[in-house]
Amino acid sequence: MSPTTPLTVLVVGSTGSIGRRVVAEAVRQGHTTRALVRTASRASDLDPAAEIVVGSLTSVDDLRPALDGVDAVVFAHGASYGSSNGEAVDYGAVANVLRALDGRPVRIALMTSIGVTVRSDMQDWKRRGERLVRASGNSYTIVRPGWFDYNDADELQNVFLQGDLRRAGNSSDGVIARDQIARVLVDSLTSDAADRVTLELVAERGPAQADLEHVFAALDKDDADSIDGVRDQQNLPVDREPSAVQSDLRDVTPA
Repeated sequence: MSPTTPLTVLVVGSTGSIGRRVVAEAVRQGHTTRALVRTASRASDLDPAAEIVVGSLTSVDDLRPALDGVDAVVFAHGASYGSSNGEAVDYGAVANVLRALDGRPVRIALMTSIGVTVRSDMQDWKRRGERLVRASGNSYTIVRPGWFDYNDADELQNVFLQGDLRRAGNSSDGVIARDQIARVLVDSLTSDAADRVTLELVAERGPAQADLEHVFAALDKDDADSIDGVRDQQNLPVDREPSAVQSDLRDVTPA
């Protein structure tokens, strides 16, 4: 797939197992690709066609030059499973990028995880990051992948689900290859059908689709006046959220 109009794309989390693949896929699709890294030494495994920008996700001042002139941002970052860094990483990175943009519109692709609406400290911070993206008024696609690389060699057909109904917390919820996640994230940036869509991504037996536009088009869009996915369970009341989270939501919401 080649985009109609190549974009300038910033990849957040570019040195992670998904982020490296997002960088390569964005380059392959013809986008001008910018990879955000903490230190230049971490960029050695990235596609050489990518532009390397050094900066910290914890610094809004670092993020402003990294975001200068970009059309789209792909969030492929994530706190390590079981860590206590969800607020700083899963949520903080999204909040700081939106602060650094200061209302300038971009297309966003955000990766979280299947089961994000199951209440836990880590999942709640991912979900709060989703809510910031929806509230921001930007065009977006939120992708909640299943279990990475648990799929067999013949399980390559991309399946999009909604409502986050698979909640076992293990690979029975669905599996997906890292390369497929990267492709869906990058494909969404140039898809009208993927705009304002939240989906769970898993794989089933069969070949990968050559074009995902019709798969995106079969999904329901998120409600324009909601900060949750279109079919999400309403089990995280905004009025009971930490005051800082409520403040961030107000700050990113367009006047």
